[in-house]
Amino acid sequence: MIITYQGKDSFRISQGELTLAINPQSKISADVTLFSTGRGEVSGKSGFVIDGPGEYEVRDVFIKGYLTSAKNRINTLCMITFEGVKLCFLGNLSNPEIDSKVLEAVEDVDILFVPVGGGDVLDPAAAYKMAVSLEPAVIIPMRFDKHTLEQFNKEGGSKPEVIDKLVIKKKDLEGKEGEIIVLKEEK
Repeated sequence: MIITYQGKDSFRISQGELTLAINPQSKISADVTLFSTGRGEVSGKSGFVIDGPGEYEVRDVFIKGYLTSAKNRINTLCMITFEGVKLCFLGNLSNPEIDSKVLEAVEDVDILFVPVGGGDVLDPAAAYKMAVSLEPAVIIPMRFDKHTLEQFNKEGGSKPEVIDKLVIKKKDLEGKEGEIIVLKEEK
């Protein structure tokens, strides 16, 4: 699995010939396109489009979306199972108080995508507290600037290097507990 960061809350995740785009910011070709804050602009080959809560299965990708709170808009927290890896995408979550029924569904997270920028999303301290409470193997911050990323890393007691992309398999996640991985924005 290859994960690249497109900026803000946008990622591209690919495995073999299958590509999943999350909140694409620009023209991108994908088999599955997921929007966590309602339907965005679709350009390029978007494949199957998901823009709200529900259960979906598309080409061996299983997605469950749950409505959560975000300032001034809807937000869908998504659990994605892709090649045996459980990904949790918090979207633009602004309130760390998540409904207990949703929290029950968010278990055995391998990779967590968490907003850390403050303002209209979780601030770095709340984001880190939320992240560790979900016990993921890997934490990938998003929606950050230099200052909020530094704060988030300080909360985690680490200073991870910034990498271009994450290439990972299920077996690589064994033994990891809350490792923060920062992805460089792909231009």
